[in-house]
Amino acid sequence: MLKTVFFDLDDTLLDFKKAEDNAIRETLRALSLDPSDENAARYSRINGAHWKMLERGEITRKELLTHRFEVLFDELHVMRSPEAAQKVYETALSEGAFAMPNAIETLTALYRHYDLYLVTNGADKIQSRRVQIADMGKFFKNIFVSERFGVNKPHIEFFEKCFERIPDFKKEEAVIIGDSLSSDIKGGNIAGIRTIWYNPLHKTNDIGVIVHHEIADLRELPTLLSSLSENFQD
Repeated sequence: MLKTVFFDLDDTLLDFKKAEDNAIRETLRALSLDPSDENAARYSRINGAHWKMLERGEITRKELLTHRFEVLFDELHVMRSPEAAQKVYETALSEGAFAMPNAIETLTALYRHYDLYLVTNGADKIQSRRVQIADMGKFFKNIFVSERFGVNKPHIEFFEKCFERIPDFKKEEAVIIGDSLSSDIKGGNIAGIRTIWYNPLHKTNDIGVIVHHEIADLRELPTLLSSLSENFQD
């Protein structure tokens, strides 16, 4: 039967894009730079590319935090402190807790029937604060943040550290739900657990990972998990 359900956080349960947009605009204003749509979009592209590099092990978390701002300021042809930008951005981002559509309703429907866990890449202080503001912590048995482990999704070491902290954990009784093919779904493949791709924008699986199930609305989850539970080991 299905017992353990891992949820990604950003763009699965909380709207990271909105939080990121608010945070970078506040950061730009604090540094006397133009918080325009164009500049916010520039940062989002740069930031996304840096997190992909982190997933692939090409940069460290410490390098990511400031280098993304170095690249942004180079593109904008301005002289600003990446460290100062990171400090403002971190504070602003930690307050960005915007629930994805139907997230609270879905968690409410599931948490009494399954052991729910959060698995998220990011800074512990930021992610924990956002979960607190969104009042989502009560739904989860534990929150696993990559910064605590020193390793990120999709690496097997991240999942091994999660598994060893769950009493009587069995892979055949677990599933991971997330929006990212390269982080959540690939991570599930590497870790040997079932995957559910949350894909509201109907993107194409262009990296060849195994998607066991796909949903476009979180409200599909209670019925899907219930139908999977009895013959989940098949």
